Amino acid sequence: MRWELSAEQADFRTVLSDWLGDVCRSETLQSWLDAEDHQVFAHRFRSEGWFGVGTSEELGGEGGGLVELALASEQLGRHAAPSSSWLAAMVALPAIAGVPDAVKALFSDGATVALAAPADVVPGNAGLVAARGAKLTGTVPTVLAADLASKFVVPVQAGEVELHLVDVDQPGVRVRRRRLTDRSRSVADVEFDSAMSTRIPVDAGEILEQCSLRGAVLVAADALGAMDRMLEATVEYVGQRKQFGVPIGSFQAVKHAAAEMLVKVESSRSIAYLAAAVVDAGRDDAATYAAAAKAQVCAAGSVAADSALTLHGAIGYTWEHDLQFFYKRALLDAALLGSPGAWNDILADRLELVSREP
Repeated sequence: MRWELSAEQADFRTVLSDWLGDVCRSETLQSWLDAEDHQVFAHRFRSEGWFGVGTSEELGGEGGGLVELALASEQLGRHAAPSSSWLAAMVALPAIAGVPDAVKALFSDGATVALAAPADVVPGNAGLVAARGAKLTGTVPTVLAADLASKFVVPVQAGEVELHLVDVDQPGVRVRRRRLTDRSRSVADVEFDSAMSTRIPVDAGEILEQCSLRGAVLVAADALGAMDRMLEATVEYVGQRKQFGVPIGSFQAVKHAAAEMLVKVESSRSIAYLAAAVVDAGRDDAATYAAAAKAQVCAAGSVAADSALTLHGAIGYTWEHDLQFFYKRALLDAALLGSPGAWNDILADRLELVSREP
């Protein structure tokens, strides 16, 4: 099926794309990533009103829902924007929705919140930190945007699964940044050593599932954006690069490879948007759609990245060429918040098995 956006959603996507095209110019982006400085972009993204789009006004946002968040994530991926803190906050938002002070800090005070779960696993399957009363002890590796966070939502094992809110600025919390090949995102190891926390009074299992499904949709949309940008760059390049006196884009094998990339982009767009709408509506089959989006779109993004690199030839491997940004972005998206294999397992668990007629 083909998903159609509303006129307002289409306008939002266009305006955000234009803004990102101006803010994240190639040379500017390169300077941020060389300096490992994500804060300049994060500040502009907040100060110019984009951070709250897709979050209800009741929570302090600008309105909209998960479809708008997916549209934003797609454009952030398409421009390789250093947006880890935004993604981490949007994934963790269901956990703090009922904590007014935390919500105010996020949308009014410029704070950042992150779910203290390894960035390469499905959030609902994350390992748990131990608790003794309000004090937490344990280490969580590779937490998305942990180096940028001012608060953590921590899954805790205390007889049953609980969620606790932890302020970073205290002696019992240590954050050690780890370097990624994709420098447009950041992760860090977080160590809790008798860190003081406040229990969040929610059904932890239900909230972690919401975080997982939101994360699946938003990472899939990011991969879609990176894939779309690689397709655009590839079509432009094969129309200019010549062999035997003609553009290589005129060769049948190159045409077929580019056409396959286009099919992946268009099918992924429908999957990602539909999954966003279904998850936002809270339907019973939301996990099925989110799993399909994360597994299929991110797997397609990895394949498209390899095709783009092949069609660019030697220049595609160079540090100076912009393809590197989107190639690395797509490959990390495949692993971020759970691999396609992990989400395919979730998808298989959700589908009814159909017996084969003898």
